[in-house]
Amino acid sequence: MPDSHSLTTHRFCVAPMLDWTDRHARFFMRLLSKHARLYTEMITASALMHGDVPHLLTFNEEEHPLALQLGGSNPKELAKACHIAEPYHYDEINLNVGCPSDRVQSGRFGACLMLEPQQVADCFKAMQDATDRLITIKCRTGVDHQDDYSFLLDFIGTLYQTGCRVFIIHARKAWLTGLSPKQNREIPPLEYEKVYAIKNAFPDATIIINGGIKTTVDTTKHLAHCDGVMMGREAYHNPYLLTEIDQCIFQENTPHLSRQWVLEQMIQYIEKELNKGTKLHHITRHILGLYHGQPRAKVFRRFLSQNAYKSDANLQTFTDAIDLMIT
Repeated sequence: MPDSHSLTTHRFCVAPMLDWTDRHARFFMRLLSKHARLYTEMITASALMHGDVPHLLTFNEEEHPLALQLGGSNPKELAKACHIAEPYHYDEINLNVGCPSDRVQSGRFGACLMLEPQQVADCFKAMQDATDRLITIKCRTGVDHQDDYSFLLDFIGTLYQTGCRVFIIHARKAWLTGLSPKQNREIPPLEYEKVYAIKNAFPDATIIINGGIKTTVDTTKHLAHCDGVMMGREAYHNPYLLTEIDQCIFQENTPHLSRQWVLEQMIQYIEKELNKGTKLHHITRHILGLYHGQPRAKVFRRFLSQNAYKSDANLQTFTDAIDLMIT
């Protein structure tokens, strides 16, 4: 059965998504759910060592609980990245061992690292020694033809023996050649049973299942077998479903949030960000799906898509979009 630790911290997570889950998207998502665990976009260890650290790591306090996802394969660099991130007080640092993109492979990290479990274990140990933050692993069920259950069992076992107790498993294998990242999210078949079996094999580990999960009904079904669920693109494209999470998944007795309320809460945030020089469309691009499935969804998307990118776009542009939906 799921342990009490996972029920409070990883019961429902929103996946790290490159170019999507930036701080503006996460602030918006936090309005929709108080308890969903949010993740940053993947940041490479080398980027933290050589880039603009405040730009890469600064976030809004409202985003907690929040995890930082790192990419890398060098234990020393990953340890340094954890040390750099320490003052920012993320709730978790996650190591990406699941991304199949060519760009990631060329840096010898992501899903290709599943073929080097001891290297991943060395990275985990170095990260754990560098910080008191929770260190977790996100992986796939297999890689290329290394895709039977014994491969996944051995991989998780190696990390477990090193001390890792929280695993996020995307229930598809990764093809390292021949498929794009998008195809890798769709073509390899989902293998939920393998993830369930890992939970049975490591009952005191926290196992979060990821891949193809689109509703709270799906989430509840998976929670009968795993400690947590991670939802990705559905939570981004149809964000209003996150308003169901606190009630359905965390059993919190709170009133259901209206879309109008959510937009009105964004006004103060947008005003603050515009005063700091943020472009309006950098924020509004993340909320285009708020009316997904509603009769006037296209009106909302079209208005913001056509106007938020203009050089003179301002707070009035955003309030006009709100007025458009409530008149």
